[in-house]
Amino acid sequence: MRLTDFWERLERSFGSAYARSIAADHSFAALGDRTIDQAIADGVDTATIWRAVVGAYPDRVPSSLR
Repeated sequence: MRLTDFWERLERSFGSAYARSIAADHSFAALGDRTIDQAIADGVDTATIWRAVVGAYPDRVPSSLR
């Protein structure tokens, strides 16, 4: 998944302001307790990051974006 696609999915799921907050402030166990921003900086594949988001927020991510 391209980085631009990842951000689009995150913003469609959470809204632009809340998406940025989640990316900067929420640590995901599935990402080794890193935030999205940290995982991206560390070179983690965006598909892996997206799966972590979906796993943490299954009720928030629309099925069309999974």
